[in-house]
Amino acid sequence: MDAGAAILAIDQGTTSSRAIVFSLDGKVVALAQREFAQIYPRPGWVEHDPEEIWQSTRAVMDEALTLARAEGWQVLCAGITNQRETTILWDRATGQPIHNAIVWQDRRTANDCARLVEAGHEAMVQARTGLVLDPYFSATKIAWILDHVPGARGRAEEGELAFGTVESFLLWRLSGGTVHLSDATNASRTALFNIHTGQWDEDLLALFNVPAALLPAVCANAGLFGHIAPGLPGAGLPVTGMAGDQQAAAIGQAAYAPGASKCTFGTGAFLLANTGQKAVRSKHRLLSTIAWQLEGVHAYALEGSILSAGSTIQWLRDGLGLIGDARESEALARSVDDTGGVYLVPAFAGLGAPWWDADARGAILGLTRGSTSAQIVRAGLESVAYSCADLLGAMAADGVDLATMKVDGGMSCNDWLMHFLAGIINMPVERPAITETTAFGAAALAGIGARLYDGLGDIARIWKREAHFAPDMDEAVRTALLDGWRSALARVRTR
Repeated sequence: MDAGAAILAIDQGTTSSRAIVFSLDGKVVALAQREFAQIYPRPGWVEHDPEEIWQSTRAVMDEALTLARAEGWQVLCAGITNQRETTILWDRATGQPIHNAIVWQDRRTANDCARLVEAGHEAMVQARTGLVLDPYFSATKIAWILDHVPGARGRAEEGELAFGTVESFLLWRLSGGTVHLSDATNASRTALFNIHTGQWDEDLLALFNVPAALLPAVCANAGLFGHIAPGLPGAGLPVTGMAGDQQAAAIGQAAYAPGASKCTFGTGAFLLANTGQKAVRSKHRLLSTIAWQLEGVHAYALEGSILSAGSTIQWLRDGLGLIGDARESEALARSVDDTGGVYLVPAFAGLGAPWWDADARGAILGLTRGSTSAQIVRAGLESVAYSCADLLGAMAADGVDLATMKVDGGMSCNDWLMHFLAGIINMPVERPAITETTAFGAAALAGIGARLYDGLGDIARIWKREAHFAPDMDEAVRTALLDGWRSALARVRTR
């Protein structure tokens, strides 16, 4: 490997945009991050300003590239990873968005999804897309924008507008408005893409009333997608890798063999288990999704999505003021022996897998006069581990048994939580030496696309374990804690 060669990873997330420059052996040589505003027009609605996404991305690219080049690194290509399902529509002529981005967490189309379920369409949607009918996915968000922005539907049908999830929007802007592409992983999260044929599905487009003229072409996850336009940070760099954030994390975690898994703890938490070249149709409301597409071959994964993980701790900080910094949560959890029977169900945006209850709302249960802020914070952390146990139970019922869970994302740095997680799922938990696995996955794909790596085998050789958490929880304690969690869940579920 060229000692001076490096790759730029653009990691556009739900609460911040980041740019990280990696050496070819996976070391972070430069990093820049910028948070941006979360917009809540109504309860259950979540939006982002696409221009703020773009400007924050430009800023961090410029900063990271400047830092890396000052240290003598030669950046050869760029990769993009992104918050999935978040929906943007823009004018093809001007590049201007016609509405704020509707974020994956947004629940405004819950009634639309419920009507489609009642009309008997969910079986067809699941069979073709691997997804359930839920506002989480892009299709009903697209339709909502078309129906609520004056003139938008007619303009879409005339081919004047473009749709993209965030990677597609960024690639359009980075290429100077010349490239309208999505990749197979992001396309598979729209509820419009047939994951078996690898094509946009005409029946789904008709069901959701989405004009085909809006849609990007769909490409593999590695290859030459375009070049960064003059006048932008990194001008001239080829963009050679793209993947949705959870699939990028699976690449970065070297989860390449059937049965390999990873769980990423970010704003939400997302467990992916590799099912090889076969899409497993879940009978327990998990999602089948494309894990990656390389050299004409699709790999599939079974996925469980927890809608609130890091956002729960953010709410304890910003909403309740119980902590001043997310890192304080670990010390507070250690400061008490247990939660005193307190459970926090973080259904702030409904419940994700395996419940898919858009109408559920969060609750703190089991409070007494003796309950303390430390116990509430600990209950917030524990809720993430309990939710993971729910996902693993559903996966096992679908015939996918895992031996080890690889973890990444911000909350994976909390040693107390990772030890509690290992105990509650009764499974070893492994944390990698490269903690920026999502961004590294994007860099790895870009490196494959630029022929800097020969393939996934090169990435597997880079992966190293940093920490191992062994399960040591007493079975009776585990059972009692999970029984309490399921009782708490039952109090907030509406279906």
